[in-house]
Amino acid sequence: MEKFTLEIIQDALVAAGDEMFKTLERTSMSPIIYESLDYAVGITDSKGELLAQGNGVTAFLAALDSVVKATLEKFDEKNPLKEGDIIIANTPYAGGGTHLSDVSVIYPVFYKNEVVAFTVNKAHWTELGGTFPGSVSTVATEIYQEGLHFPFIKVKSEGILNDSIIDVIKGNVRLPESTLGDLFAGIAAAEVGAKRLISIIEKYGLATYKKAKNDFLDYGERMCIESLKEIPNGIYKGETTIEDNGFGEGPFPIKAKITVTDTEFIADFNGSHPQVKGATNLSFSGLVTGCRSLFKAITTPQMDANGGSFRPMKVLCDPGTIVSAELPSAVSVYYEVLVTSIDLIWKILAPLIPDKLPAGHMRSICATFISGIHPDTKQFYIQAEPLAGGWGASANHDGNRGQLSCGSGESYNIPIEIREMRYGIEVGQYAFHNEGGGYGEFQGGNGQYLDYKIVSDGAHVTAAFLGEKTRTWGMNGGHDGSYNYFMIIKKDGTKQRYSLGTNIFLEKGDVVRCVTATGGGYGNPSNRSEEQVLLDVKNEYITKEEAKEFYNVG
Repeated sequence: MEKFTLEIIQDALVAAGDEMFKTLERTSMSPIIYESLDYAVGITDSKGELLAQGNGVTAFLAALDSVVKATLEKFDEKNPLKEGDIIIANTPYAGGGTHLSDVSVIYPVFYKNEVVAFTVNKAHWTELGGTFPGSVSTVATEIYQEGLHFPFIKVKSEGILNDSIIDVIKGNVRLPESTLGDLFAGIAAAEVGAKRLISIIEKYGLATYKKAKNDFLDYGERMCIESLKEIPNGIYKGETTIEDNGFGEGPFPIKAKITVTDTEFIADFNGSHPQVKGATNLSFSGLVTGCRSLFKAITTPQMDANGGSFRPMKVLCDPGTIVSAELPSAVSVYYEVLVTSIDLIWKILAPLIPDKLPAGHMRSICATFISGIHPDTKQFYIQAEPLAGGWGASANHDGNRGQLSCGSGESYNIPIEIREMRYGIEVGQYAFHNEGGGYGEFQGGNGQYLDYKIVSDGAHVTAAFLGEKTRTWGMNGGHDGSYNYFMIIKKDGTKQRYSLGTNIFLEKGDVVRCVTATGGGYGNPSNRSEEQVLLDVKNEYITKEEAKEFYNVG
């Protein structure tokens, strides 16, 4: 009976995480949260070990326990947490931090005067102040240009809202209503999780709950170690680059050495380029979350994440590099370095476990921020969203089309109807493109065109599309894919292509064309069946000319 009780408690914890997730989705006021699902929620034990999670951004899921542990470091025995306290944090350089726009809400759960757990969520807030709308800049040179910083501060003390913090937020962001809405949504989700957790403890008893959570953590570790045995032991090395820092400088190398044993997985990034001028830096905290995402994918992808499943993994890197940046480096475009770091480990390991890792994917979040005045409401708007593209082919199927980048997890694109209703734009084109690449026995998934037509004067766009000079990589004889970039098509027909751009001025009638990459192909193209090639032509995934040139069909 005890074994079944422990499993029921574990399932109840996961269900509580799912309820937290839905609460945040339903109460947020920002489309990047309630439509794109750019957030994650979780429950940890009293020491910050992850017990349960609600599916969301996988790179955030890996950060939830870290932010709780950093909270415990600040609020120690000399300054203890009290029942009803709620902490917010977005420090990029510690505690699972990424950039200032990703804000964590941490809620210590008390039972009979004892901290028994934490509920936590981490979400991308559309606007947090800073030099440019959306709190992202590809030309920032220090963190102070990127928005408000919450260094583990109490937004509630013993259940009482800190009105001074609310006033500070109101006075420093461009969209105070939605920003505060996101804060209160995070608080609501944390409080719902706490209530469910207390109900679990009251039903089964504190001692049984503690035994269940410890068993759950140990089980996660055992399953992960068992999966590690499927990866050949050895030391594997690789290198990639960040193409640009926003100032036309680069490329900047990122190096990785992966050590795999039957019980340990070590990702060593020493030797990578020093942190750079510009915002294409990643903190060590962010690097760890990225490595965890890939590690989870190759070990126990079907198992609910918990802290035990990450125990065999270590990440190494000396401070002050482009993947371990320190204060006061700018980091608002960290996500491009994060995805590149994940992609590097992916590329190193893919030949060893081709059944788990396909060829290269779009390798960019392709996040786009468009701001301006809504033509109907006359209100200021900021559209923020990640974009979808092509994934690489694998040893047994074509690459997926229209998927968000790795690390995005359960995130989605924002529907066209929402874009056009909430923002001063029209979507002129949303379609798969064929800009070549990805040929193979299995074809890489096509990238996409997304055209935004500006319908009011005085709009601006900020975007980062790394991969404008580097194709996605193919495997086992498959061809490389294509490129990420965005283009401004002026109303007079002139065009300008970009990889990185900040607050580019747009006039009424201008078009922002976003182009995401086609994934890499797998296997020799000559092995692709004629029937499948003809079907690709029919579906306009490739042209008749490509079918003839690369597949000798037609």
